[in-house]
Amino acid sequence: PEEIAFVGSTSMALAMVVIAAGAPLIAPLSPSAQFADAVLKGPGAVERHALGTDEFGRDLLSRIIWGARVSLQVGLASVIFGFALGVPLGILAGVQGGRIETCIMRGADMLMAFPTLLLALIIVTALGGTLPNEILAIGVALTPNFVRLARGLALTIREQDYILAARALGSGQLRVMARHVFPNALYALVVVATLYIATAIRTEATLSFLGFGIPPPTPSWGNILSEGRQYIKCCMWITTFSGLAIMLAVLAFNLVGDALRDLLDPRLRGE
Repeated sequence: PEEIAFVGSTSMALAMVVIAAGAPLIAPLSPSAQFADAVLKGPGAVERHALGTDEFGRDLLSRIIWGARVSLQVGLASVIFGFALGVPLGILAGVQGGRIETCIMRGADMLMAFPTLLLALIIVTALGGTLPNEILAIGVALTPNFVRLARGLALTIREQDYILAARALGSGQLRVMARHVFPNALYALVVVATLYIATAIRTEATLSFLGFGIPPPTPSWGNILSEGRQYIKCCMWITTFSGLAIMLAVLAFNLVGDALRDLLDPRLRGE
């Protein structure tokens, strides 16, 4: 069952990544092309617009496909950034201890005093709503979570017999962290990182919905949702389909994380 769940959820997530990467080939129309004869048309009302159009006559399906590029790019890149910054700091804090641990963890605690969305919102407001700034903002907001997780794992692993043996054989702290602590903490870190991709996608969509993300006319799921809210009573397909895209992406990566946990953790498999 674990293998089936993993294959199914991974296929779903990979399909979204492929759609985002192949948007220029997959999207039936340009996301910015406006059709004056097809303003606010519902799904199927006009042959060339399968999911309908928005208030400017732009094809909704094309905009959602292109919006996947922004949402998934921010989600993946920000988690990679937070992972690459937070995991080494957390492992260093857990293995080294002392003043280094205190400084690192107090810095992480200061960042964690702000909710992820609020911290990302502050950074984006200060730097501007561009794609690199969104990645930086969400990555920084996720970093303290990786720091705390990596530190907790390092504290457990550093007391294992093979760590003591490695130190007895003359291995330095850097070698212990790179060759022993990090590989043994990796599976738990990867599982959590996969779950945080869903958090990052949701945060990016929220920033765009509030007007602090990628500025229009560049499509992202969040600003499509925001543009459609004023027409929700008469033309609800705009918010419905963009909201479904966000929901499916978040669900897919959450399922991948859960399946990875079940697949990689021997305690859950009864081994």
